[in-house]
Amino acid sequence: MAETLKRRIGLGLLTAYGVGVMVGAGIYVLVGAVAAEAGIWAPLAFVLAGVIAAPTALSYAEFSTRLPEAAGEAVFVAKGLNLPWLGTLVGLAIVAAGTVSAAAVLRGGVGYLGAVTGLPFGPSVIVLGLVLMGVAILGVLESLAVAALFTVVEVAGLALVMFAGFTAAPAPDWQVGGELVWSGVIAAAVLAFFAFIGFEDIVNMAEEVREPERILPRAILLSLVITSALYALVSIAAVRAVPLATLGASEQPLALVWQAGRGGSAAFLSLIAVAAALNGVLAQMVMASRVLFGLGRRSPALAGFHHAHPRLGTPLRATLLIGVAVIAGALLLPVADLAGLTSSLLLGVFVLVNAALIAMKRTSPEAAFRVPIAVPVFGLFAALAALIVSFLGGTG
Repeated sequence: MAETLKRRIGLGLLTAYGVGVMVGAGIYVLVGAVAAEAGIWAPLAFVLAGVIAAPTALSYAEFSTRLPEAAGEAVFVAKGLNLPWLGTLVGLAIVAAGTVSAAAVLRGGVGYLGAVTGLPFGPSVIVLGLVLMGVAILGVLESLAVAALFTVVEVAGLALVMFAGFTAAPAPDWQVGGELVWSGVIAAAVLAFFAFIGFEDIVNMAEEVREPERILPRAILLSLVITSALYALVSIAAVRAVPLATLGASEQPLALVWQAGRGGSAAFLSLIAVAAALNGVLAQMVMASRVLFGLGRRSPALAGFHHAHPRLGTPLRATLLIGVAVIAGALLLPVADLAGLTSSLLLGVFVLVNAALIAMKRTSPEAAFRVPIAVPVFGLFAALAALIVSFLGGTG
Protein backbone atom coordinates (compact mmCIF):
# COMPACT_ATOMS: atom_id res chain seq x y z
CA MET A 1 0.00 0.00 0.00
CA ALA A 2 1.48 3.34 -1.07
CA GLU A 3 1.24 6.22 1.38
CA THR A 4 3.15 8.86 -0.58
CA LEU A 5 2.09 10.94 -3.56
CA LYS A 6 4.37 11.47 -6.58
CA ARG A 7 6.28 14.78 -6.84
CA ARG A 8 5.66 15.72 -10.48
CA ILE A 9 4.54 19.36 -10.46
CA GLY A 10 6.65 22.45 -11.28
CA LEU A 11 6.07 26.20 -11.00
CA GLY A 12 4.35 26.67 -14.39
CA LEU A 13 1.61 24.07 -13.93
CA LEU A 14 1.04 25.00 -10.29
CA THR A 15 0.64 28.70 -11.18
CA ALA A 16 -1.74 27.82 -14.04
CA TYR A 17 -3.73 25.71 -11.54
CA GLY A 18 -4.00 28.69 -9.17
CA VAL A 19 -5.03 31.10 -11.94
CA GLY A 20 -7.58 28.59 -13.25
CA VAL A 21 -9.19 28.16 -9.82
CA MET A 22 -9.49 31.92 -9.31
CA VAL A 23 -10.52 32.92 -12.84
CA GLY A 24 -13.56 30.69 -12.77
CA ALA A 25 -16.92 31.17 -14.42
CA GLY A 26 -17.69 33.82 -11.76
CA ILE A 27 -15.82 36.54 -13.66
CA TYR A 28 -18.43 36.26 -16.43
CA VAL A 29 -21.07 37.56 -13.99
CA LEU A 30 -19.08 39.44 -11.35
CA VAL A 31 -17.82 42.27 -13.59
CA GLY A 32 -21.37 43.63 -13.89
CA ALA A 33 -22.02 43.42 -10.15
CA VAL A 34 -18.76 45.23 -9.31
CA ALA A 35 -19.47 47.92 -11.95
CA ALA A 36 -22.91 48.47 -10.42
CA GLU A 37 -21.20 49.41 -7.12
CA ALA A 38 -18.05 51.20 -8.29
CA GLY A 39 -19.01 52.63 -11.69
CA ILE A 40 -16.08 53.30 -13.99
CA TRP A 41 -13.80 52.74 -10.99
CA ALA A 42 -14.54 48.99 -11.11
CA PRO A 43 -10.92 48.22 -12.16
CA LEU A 44 -9.68 49.98 -9.02
CA ALA A 45 -12.08 47.83 -6.96
CA PHE A 46 -10.57 44.64 -8.42
CA VAL A 47 -7.01 45.84 -7.72
CA LEU A 48 -8.03 46.80 -4.18
CA ALA A 49 -9.60 43.34 -3.72
CA GLY A 50 -6.30 41.78 -4.78
CA VAL A 51 -4.52 43.95 -2.19
CA ILE A 52 -7.02 42.80 0.48
CA ALA A 53 -6.41 39.15 -0.49
CA ALA A 54 -2.61 39.56 -0.63
CA PRO A 55 -1.84 39.40 3.14
CA THR A 56 -3.72 36.11 3.55
CA ALA A 57 -2.01 34.79 0.40
CA LEU A 58 1.35 35.77 1.93
CA SER A 59 0.40 34.00 5.17
CA TYR A 60 -0.37 30.87 3.15
CA ALA A 61 2.96 31.30 1.33
CA GLU A 62 4.93 31.36 4.60
CA PHE A 63 3.02 28.42 6.03
CA SER A 64 3.56 26.44 2.81
CA THR A 65 7.34 26.58 3.41
CA ARG A 66 6.99 25.73 7.12
CA LEU A 67 4.55 22.81 6.68
CA PRO A 68 4.47 21.62 3.04
CA GLU A 69 1.81 18.92 3.47
CA ALA A 70 -1.50 17.94 1.89
CA ALA A 71 -4.47 19.19 3.97
CA GLY A 72 -2.53 22.45 4.27
CA GLU A 73 -5.01 24.57 6.22
CA ALA A 74 -5.81 21.71 8.60
CA VAL A 75 -2.10 21.27 9.41
CA PHE A 76 -1.52 25.04 9.71
CA VAL A 77 -4.36 25.48 12.24
CA ALA A 78 -3.60 22.27 14.16
CA LYS A 79 0.10 23.10 14.65
CA GLY A 80 -0.11 26.91 14.79
CA LEU A 81 -2.85 27.02 17.41
CA ASN A 82 -1.91 23.64 18.95
CA LEU A 83 -5.52 22.45 18.51
CA PRO A 84 -5.50 19.17 16.52
CA TRP A 85 -9.29 18.78 16.74
CA LEU A 86 -9.80 22.25 15.22
CA GLY A 87 -7.36 21.37 12.44
CA THR A 88 -9.38 18.25 11.59
CA LEU A 89 -12.59 20.30 11.65
CA VAL A 90 -11.03 22.87 9.30
CA GLY A 91 -9.91 20.08 6.95
CA LEU A 92 -13.39 18.55 6.84
CA ALA A 93 -14.88 22.01 6.24
CA ILE A 94 -12.49 22.51 3.28
CA VAL A 95 -13.48 19.09 1.86
CA ALA A 96 -17.19 19.95 2.23
CA ALA A 97 -16.73 23.42 0.71
CA GLY A 98 -14.75 22.04 -2.23
CA THR A 99 -17.31 19.32 -2.90
CA VAL A 100 -20.31 21.67 -2.75
CA SER A 101 -18.50 24.26 -4.86
CA ALA A 102 -17.58 21.65 -7.48
CA ALA A 103 -21.16 20.35 -7.57
CA ALA A 104 -22.56 23.88 -8.03
CA VAL A 105 -20.04 24.68 -10.78
CA LEU A 106 -20.69 21.34 -12.53
CA ARG A 107 -24.41 22.07 -12.47
CA GLY A 108 -23.84 25.58 -13.87
CA GLY A 109 -21.40 24.38 -16.54
CA VAL A 110 -23.79 21.68 -17.78
CA GLY A 111 -26.52 24.34 -17.85
CA TYR A 112 -24.37 26.49 -20.18
CA LEU A 113 -23.58 23.42 -22.31
CA GLY A 114 -27.23 22.45 -22.57
CA ALA A 115 -28.20 25.99 -23.63
CA VAL A 116 -25.72 25.86 -26.53
CA THR A 117 -25.98 22.18 -27.58
CA GLY A 118 -29.37 20.96 -26.30
CA LEU A 119 -27.76 17.99 -24.50
CA PRO A 120 -29.87 16.53 -21.65
CA PHE A 121 -28.94 17.69 -18.14
CA GLY A 122 -28.78 14.49 -16.04
CA PRO A 123 -26.73 12.29 -18.41
CA SER A 124 -24.37 15.23 -19.13
CA VAL A 125 -23.70 15.73 -15.40
CA ILE A 126 -22.91 12.02 -14.95
CA VAL A 127 -20.71 11.69 -18.06
CA LEU A 128 -18.71 14.89 -17.46
CA GLY A 129 -18.39 14.14 -13.74
CA LEU A 130 -17.05 10.63 -14.44
CA VAL A 131 -14.61 11.91 -17.10
CA LEU A 132 -13.21 14.54 -14.72
CA MET A 133 -12.98 11.98 -11.90
CA GLY A 134 -11.10 9.67 -14.30
CA VAL A 135 -8.62 12.45 -15.13
CA ALA A 136 -8.10 13.17 -11.41
CA ILE A 137 -7.40 9.47 -10.74
CA LEU A 138 -5.08 9.10 -13.74
CA GLY A 139 -2.35 11.32 -12.31
CA VAL A 140 -1.62 14.75 -10.85
CA LEU A 141 0.50 15.78 -13.84
CA GLU A 142 -2.31 14.78 -16.21
CA SER A 143 -4.91 16.54 -14.04
CA LEU A 144 -3.00 19.80 -13.87
CA ALA A 145 -2.13 19.62 -17.59
CA VAL A 146 -5.85 19.34 -18.44
CA ALA A 147 -6.59 22.16 -15.96
CA ALA A 148 -3.88 24.30 -17.61
CA LEU A 149 -5.49 23.69 -21.01
CA PHE A 150 -8.86 24.84 -19.65
CA THR A 151 -7.11 27.89 -18.13
CA VAL A 152 -5.62 28.80 -21.53
CA VAL A 153 -9.13 28.62 -23.06
CA GLU A 154 -10.51 30.83 -20.25
CA VAL A 155 -7.76 33.44 -20.57
CA ALA A 156 -8.09 33.43 -24.39
CA GLY A 157 -11.82 34.13 -23.98
CA LEU A 158 -11.09 37.02 -21.61
CA ALA A 159 -8.45 38.33 -24.06
CA LEU A 160 -11.11 38.40 -26.80
CA VAL A 161 -13.42 40.34 -24.47
CA MET A 162 -10.59 42.81 -23.72
CA PHE A 163 -9.94 43.24 -27.46
CA ALA A 164 -13.63 43.93 -28.08
CA GLY A 165 -13.85 46.38 -25.19
CA PHE A 166 -10.72 48.31 -26.10
CA THR A 167 -11.72 48.64 -29.77
CA ALA A 168 -15.38 49.57 -29.14
CA ALA A 169 -16.62 53.15 -29.32
CA PRO A 170 -16.28 54.57 -25.78
CA ALA A 171 -19.53 54.52 -23.78
CA PRO A 172 -20.88 57.89 -22.56
CA ASP A 173 -19.99 57.08 -18.92
CA TRP A 174 -16.37 56.46 -19.91
CA GLN A 175 -16.15 59.70 -21.90
CA VAL A 176 -17.63 61.79 -19.12
CA GLY A 177 -15.59 60.10 -16.42
CA GLY A 178 -16.95 59.57 -12.94
CA GLU A 179 -16.38 60.91 -9.47
CA LEU A 180 -14.37 58.55 -7.28
CA VAL A 181 -16.79 57.56 -4.50
CA TRP A 182 -14.75 55.54 -2.03
CA SER A 183 -17.74 53.96 -0.30
CA GLY A 184 -18.84 52.44 -3.63
CA VAL A 185 -15.32 51.29 -4.51
CA ILE A 186 -14.80 49.67 -1.10
CA ALA A 187 -18.20 47.91 -1.28
CA ALA A 188 -17.26 46.68 -4.77
CA ALA A 189 -13.81 45.57 -3.54
CA VAL A 190 -15.39 43.39 -0.83
CA LEU A 191 -17.62 41.86 -3.52
CA ALA A 192 -14.60 41.37 -5.81
CA PHE A 193 -12.61 39.78 -2.95
CA PHE A 194 -14.66 36.61 -3.45
CA ALA A 195 -13.26 36.35 -7.00
CA PHE A 196 -9.79 35.79 -5.50
CA ILE A 197 -10.78 32.84 -3.33
CA GLY A 198 -8.88 29.87 -4.79
CA PHE A 199 -5.21 30.71 -4.15
CA GLU A 200 -5.48 28.65 -0.95
CA ASP A 201 -6.04 25.46 -2.99
CA ILE A 202 -2.39 25.60 -4.10
CA VAL A 203 -1.04 24.63 -0.66
CA ASN A 204 -2.92 21.32 -0.75
CA MET A 205 -0.74 20.21 -3.69
CA ALA A 206 2.38 20.46 -1.50
CA GLU A 207 3.22 16.73 -1.49
CA GLU A 208 3.19 16.58 -5.30
CA VAL A 209 5.36 19.66 -5.95
CA ARG A 210 9.01 19.04 -6.78
CA GLU A 211 10.56 21.71 -4.51
CA PRO A 212 7.66 22.80 -2.29
CA GLU A 213 9.60 25.27 -0.11
CA ARG A 214 10.68 27.22 -3.20
CA ILE A 215 7.80 26.70 -5.64
CA LEU A 216 4.68 26.98 -3.42
CA PRO A 217 5.11 30.62 -2.28
CA ARG A 218 6.05 31.71 -5.81
CA ALA A 219 3.01 29.98 -7.33
CA ILE A 220 0.65 31.55 -4.76
CA LEU A 221 1.95 35.09 -5.36
CA LEU A 222 2.28 34.74 -9.15
CA SER A 223 -1.26 33.43 -9.53
CA LEU A 224 -2.61 36.30 -7.39
CA VAL A 225 -0.75 38.95 -9.44
CA ILE A 226 -1.78 37.43 -12.81
CA THR A 227 -5.42 37.14 -11.71
CA SER A 228 -5.50 40.75 -10.40
CA ALA A 229 -4.13 42.01 -13.73
CA LEU A 230 -6.67 39.97 -15.74
CA TYR A 231 -9.61 41.17 -13.64
CA ALA A 232 -8.48 44.81 -13.84
CA LEU A 233 -8.03 44.70 -17.65
CA VAL A 234 -11.35 42.90 -18.25
CA SER A 235 -13.20 45.41 -16.07
CA ILE A 236 -11.55 48.37 -17.88
CA ALA A 237 -12.71 46.89 -21.19
CA ALA A 238 -16.23 46.41 -19.79
CA VAL A 239 -16.79 49.89 -18.31
CA ARG A 240 -15.19 51.47 -21.40
CA ALA A 241 -17.52 49.72 -23.87
CA VAL A 242 -20.91 49.35 -22.15
CA PRO A 243 -23.07 51.96 -20.37
CA LEU A 244 -22.89 51.37 -16.60
CA ALA A 245 -26.65 50.97 -16.09
CA THR A 246 -26.78 48.25 -18.75
CA LEU A 247 -23.62 46.55 -17.48
CA GLY A 248 -24.73 46.51 -13.85
CA ALA A 249 -28.15 45.04 -14.66
CA SER A 250 -26.88 42.22 -16.91
CA GLU A 251 -26.28 38.59 -15.94
CA GLN A 252 -24.00 38.26 -19.01
CA PRO A 253 -21.95 41.46 -18.89
CA LEU A 254 -19.02 40.13 -20.96
CA ALA A 255 -21.37 39.16 -23.80
CA LEU A 256 -22.45 42.82 -23.88
CA VAL A 257 -18.81 43.91 -24.16
CA TRP A 258 -18.28 41.58 -27.14
CA GLN A 259 -21.43 42.80 -28.87
CA ALA A 260 -20.49 46.46 -28.26
CA GLY A 261 -17.05 45.99 -29.80
CA ARG A 262 -17.52 43.33 -32.48
CA GLY A 263 -21.28 42.82 -32.96
CA GLY A 264 -22.91 39.48 -33.65
CA SER A 265 -23.46 36.53 -31.35
CA ALA A 266 -21.46 35.99 -28.18
CA ALA A 267 -22.49 32.32 -27.90
CA PHE A 268 -18.81 31.28 -27.91
CA LEU A 269 -18.52 32.86 -24.46
CA SER A 270 -20.98 30.26 -23.15
CA LEU A 271 -18.65 27.50 -24.39
CA ILE A 272 -15.70 29.24 -22.72
CA ALA A 273 -17.78 29.42 -19.53
CA VAL A 274 -18.23 25.63 -19.85
CA ALA A 275 -14.41 25.25 -20.01
CA ALA A 276 -14.11 27.51 -16.94
CA ALA A 277 -16.68 25.40 -15.10
CA LEU A 278 -14.99 22.09 -15.96
CA ASN A 279 -11.68 23.56 -14.83
CA GLY A 280 -13.25 24.55 -11.51
CA VAL A 281 -14.76 21.10 -10.99
CA LEU A 282 -11.46 19.31 -11.75
CA ALA A 283 -9.47 21.68 -9.53
CA GLN A 284 -11.85 21.21 -6.58
CA MET A 285 -11.92 17.41 -7.01
CA VAL A 286 -8.11 17.31 -6.98
CA MET A 287 -7.86 19.69 -4.01
CA ALA A 288 -10.53 18.05 -1.83
CA SER A 289 -9.11 14.56 -2.38
CA ARG A 290 -5.63 15.77 -1.27
CA VAL A 291 -7.11 17.29 1.88
CA LEU A 292 -8.87 13.99 2.66
CA PHE A 293 -5.57 12.14 2.00
CA GLY A 294 -3.73 14.49 4.39
CA LEU A 295 -6.42 14.19 7.07
CA GLY A 296 -6.08 10.40 6.88
CA ARG A 297 -2.51 10.76 8.16
CA ARG A 298 -3.67 12.66 11.24
CA SER A 299 -7.06 11.18 12.11
CA PRO A 300 -7.53 7.44 12.87
CA ALA A 301 -11.18 7.71 11.77
CA LEU A 302 -10.06 8.85 8.29
CA ALA A 303 -6.94 6.64 8.03
CA GLY A 304 -8.45 4.63 5.15
CA PHE A 305 -8.10 7.71 2.91
CA HIS A 306 -4.34 8.02 3.53
CA HIS A 307 -3.69 5.71 0.59
CA ALA A 308 -2.11 6.45 -2.79
CA HIS A 309 -2.38 4.18 -5.82
CA PRO A 310 1.04 2.45 -6.10
CA ARG A 311 1.41 3.09 -9.85
CA LEU A 312 -0.56 6.28 -10.47
CA GLY A 313 0.53 7.99 -7.25
CA THR A 314 -2.90 9.58 -6.69
CA PRO A 315 -5.22 9.30 -3.65
CA LEU A 316 -7.57 6.80 -5.29
CA ARG A 317 -10.11 6.21 -2.48
CA ALA A 318 -10.39 9.90 -1.62
CA THR A 319 -10.83 10.86 -5.29
CA LEU A 320 -13.54 8.22 -5.83
CA LEU A 321 -15.49 9.45 -2.79
CA ILE A 322 -15.19 13.14 -3.76
CA GLY A 323 -16.06 12.42 -7.41
CA VAL A 324 -19.21 10.47 -6.55
CA ALA A 325 -20.24 13.15 -4.00
CA VAL A 326 -19.78 15.93 -6.59
CA ILE A 327 -21.92 14.12 -9.20
CA ALA A 328 -24.62 13.26 -6.63
CA GLY A 329 -24.59 16.83 -5.29
CA ALA A 330 -24.98 18.32 -8.78
CA LEU A 331 -27.95 16.02 -9.47
CA LEU A 332 -29.75 15.99 -6.12
CA LEU A 333 -28.88 18.90 -3.82
CA PRO A 334 -29.79 22.62 -3.83
CA VAL A 335 -26.10 23.36 -4.38
CA ALA A 336 -26.66 26.94 -5.57
CA ASP A 337 -28.00 27.78 -2.09
CA LEU A 338 -25.17 25.92 -0.38
CA ALA A 339 -22.46 27.42 -2.61
CA GLY A 340 -23.06 30.84 -1.07
CA LEU A 341 -22.08 29.40 2.32
CA THR A 342 -18.78 28.02 1.05
CA SER A 343 -17.21 31.45 0.59
CA SER A 344 -18.18 32.38 4.18
CA LEU A 345 -16.72 29.07 5.37
CA LEU A 346 -13.44 29.79 3.56
CA LEU A 347 -13.26 33.31 5.03
CA GLY A 348 -13.57 31.71 8.48
CA VAL A 349 -10.65 29.44 7.57
CA PHE A 350 -8.62 32.50 6.44
CA VAL A 351 -9.18 34.06 9.87
CA LEU A 352 -7.95 30.89 11.61
CA VAL A 353 -4.90 30.46 9.31
CA ASN A 354 -3.77 34.07 9.92
CA ALA A 355 -4.28 33.61 13.68
CA ALA A 356 -2.28 30.36 13.54
CA LEU A 357 0.62 32.08 11.75
CA ILE A 358 0.68 34.90 14.32
CA ALA A 359 0.92 32.27 17.08
CA MET A 360 3.59 30.24 15.28
CA LYS A 361 5.76 33.27 14.48
CA ARG A 362 5.87 34.04 18.20
CA THR A 363 7.15 30.57 19.14
CA SER A 364 9.37 29.80 16.12
CA PRO A 365 10.21 32.87 14.04
CA GLU A 366 12.55 31.14 11.55
CA ALA A 367 11.18 30.03 8.16
CA ALA A 368 12.45 29.63 4.57
CA PHE A 369 10.00 32.34 3.47
CA ARG A 370 8.98 34.92 6.05
CA VAL A 371 6.60 37.86 6.13
CA PRO A 372 6.40 40.59 8.81
CA ILE A 373 3.96 39.93 11.68
CA ALA A 374 1.83 42.83 10.38
CA VAL A 375 0.91 40.72 7.32
CA PRO A 376 -1.10 37.99 9.10
CA VAL A 377 -2.54 40.62 11.46
CA PHE A 378 -3.85 42.62 8.50
CA GLY A 379 -4.95 39.40 6.77
CA LEU A 380 -6.91 38.33 9.85
CA PHE A 381 -8.78 41.66 10.10
CA ALA A 382 -9.41 41.83 6.32
CA ALA A 383 -10.87 38.30 6.27
CA LEU A 384 -12.92 39.04 9.41
CA ALA A 385 -14.32 42.23 7.83
CA ALA A 386 -15.25 40.37 4.63
CA LEU A 387 -16.84 37.60 6.72
CA ILE A 388 -18.98 40.12 8.63
CA VAL A 389 -20.06 41.75 5.36
CA SER A 390 -21.02 38.35 3.93
CA PHE A 391 -23.09 37.55 7.04
CA LEU A 392 -24.84 40.93 6.83
CA GLY A 393 -26.00 39.92 3.37
CA GLY A 394 -23.69 42.07 1.26
CA THR A 395 -22.20 39.12 -0.63
CA GLY A 396 -23.23 35.80 0.90
